[in-house]
Amino acid sequence: MNLYGLSILSQLLALFGGQPPATATVSRVIIRDELVMRVPVVRSRMAWPVRWVEKRGPKCIRSGAVAAAALAEDRSIDFLMRDRRRIRAKMDSECPTLDFYGGFYLQPADDRICARRDEIRNRMGGSCQIERFRTVVPRPVK
Repeated sequence: MNLYGLSILSQLLALFGGQPPATATVSRVIIRDELVMRVPVVRSRMAWPVRWVEKRGPKCIRSGAVAAAALAEDRSIDFLMRDRRRIRAKMDSECPTLDFYGGFYLQPADDRICARRDEIRNRMGGSCQIERFRTVVPRPVK
């Protein structure tokens, strides 16, 4: 194995084997024109009760705009965007309840994550296809 191969191997081991950093950051690695994103899952720190209301969402989101993710209801993950929006990814009905607590991986075909095209993979190897995106907005609970 040459020096280039060892460099890629060490990057892959760091990407897939390491624990998430103390601060949540989305990691992006490009290997032979293939993008792999590691998205950390953050815990909600809301001091007041909030109910999330779903609205119509986009078909695709820019992968570079994703800052982190939060767990939502069953078969859903909320993407926390850099512009402070929250976009919910609803998984298909075939998706088993997967463990996304340790983060997950995305491998979009281009610089966008699209519904009915891309899959979310957990660290144990399971995957679910994104059925659709919904924009979620907070509503205070009275």
